[in-house]
Amino acid sequence: MLAGYARVSTDEQHLDLQLAALTEYGCKVIFRDHGCSGVDARRPGLLAALEALGPGDTFVVWRLDRLGRSLADLIDWMARFSEQGVRFVSLTESIDTTSPTGRFMFHMIAALAEFERGLITERTRAGLAAARERGRAPGRPAALTANQLAQARALLATEPLEAVARHFNVHRHTLRRHLRRTGTG
Repeated sequence: MLAGYARVSTDEQHLDLQLAALTEYGCKVIFRDHGCSGVDARRPGLLAALEALGPGDTFVVWRLDRLGRSLADLIDWMARFSEQGVRFVSLTESIDTTSPTGRFMFHMIAALAEFERGLITERTRAGLAAARERGRAPGRPAALTANQLAQARALLATEPLEAVARHFNVHRHTLRRHLRRTGTG
């Protein structure tokens, strides 16, 4: 069996590009995960693919990062495929693990991908630290101002939490979280 696997992390993303490439390669069965992070090992589509694959089958992904987000994850997947006698192919990186060269290329590209992810994480952390030094708070602005929180506290003396949250057009969890942060929730 020639089986493909396509994954996107958010509901707003589309699988179209991956599906087209997998179909063009000849995959008759394509397992999918929509809105699943590559960090989560319990992706329904991927787990279904593992159950369906057997010795002599080929598992195809559009790109390595569709399968896993770290070198350790990717190596674990390769070990699983090897134990099952499953060939692995990554289209974008031109990796085919049936040859020693393919296995070597897999390890080299996976290591580079993890290195790149580490650099992105470092740059993000440095950018957040620089923003804090400039007096800017990273993330979304608070849903409620200090004045609104004071009003909410007063209203909570006579109104249920849900009604107060509706009054300020926020979810009850948001209101509770803001109150907890200010030490009144």
